[in-house]
Amino acid sequence: MGSLTKLVDILNRHAPGNGAYDTPIPGVKLLRSNSPTMPMPVVYEPTLCLIAQGRKRVMLGTTTYVYDPARYLVASVDLPVTGTVIEASEAAPYLCLVVDLDLAELSDLCLRYPVQDQNDDVPSAGIALNDTTPEVLDAAVRLAALLDTPRDIDALAPLMIREILYRLLMDPGNGILRQMAAADSRLNQIAKAIAWLRGHYSKNCRIEEIADVAGMSRSAFYAHFKAVTSMSPLDFRSQLRLQEARRLMVAESMDAAGAGFRVGYESPSQFSRDYARMFGDPPAKDASRLRRMAQASAARP
Repeated sequence: MGSLTKLVDILNRHAPGNGAYDTPIPGVKLLRSNSPTMPMPVVYEPTLCLIAQGRKRVMLGTTTYVYDPARYLVASVDLPVTGTVIEASEAAPYLCLVVDLDLAELSDLCLRYPVQDQNDDVPSAGIALNDTTPEVLDAAVRLAALLDTPRDIDALAPLMIREILYRLLMDPGNGILRQMAAADSRLNQIAKAIAWLRGHYSKNCRIEEIADVAGMSRSAFYAHFKAVTSMSPLDFRSQLRLQEARRLMVAESMDAAGAGFRVGYESPSQFSRDYARMFGDPPAKDASRLRRMAQASAARP
């Protein structure tokens, strides 16, 4: 049995139905979908996404990323994206192993295994795709296999996660990970601004204020922020607002006007226009559709 076949078998057994599954391994979860999905806005935190079966498309701003078992995705900072499973079926479901990127481990590995000629002044996108090497895949299979022997997790999972991070760092295409681990890197300056925006998305603020959080000039901040996120700081804030408004309407049954006001919109008409532009339908119609889908899913045996 090849490594990829082993990974499919393990994920199939430990993620038996559609959805996301937390695992006993800290920082590791499994994703499954038995069919293609509608575009779904989510926030990617720093993670490795390794697909065992199927294919997924992710939109970050205006940039599209498509990955599958041959290519893995790395997200380096918190990013609002729209994800769509584009290849999946009952016979061959979409299966994905997600591993959180541990900054402390990355920093230690970078110090132990430095590289030359790293240019941190070149803006890097916050998402990267790279070829899934046999070494990365083999380490991922051994990590996932611990789900079959839970008594071994405490002793062995940290070692296997560290090996995966090492394999990623040694890939020349993953300079983004070394930027994550460098406290004074441009990427980490942008990460500080993103964290601030996630905590203050409902606040009206000027770009200069966000640039101050990053410790950069307005022009440098704008250029690096757009390189990392594929959108302007204000567009980024709008996506955070709209995603939270959608959650409030679906999960907490808040009306559209209340949700728009809660996330920082002063104009209901502007909120409705921005919402329809992002999600395809006006707020109330979209939220009603999602609640019906959730109820139908919950009613299935």
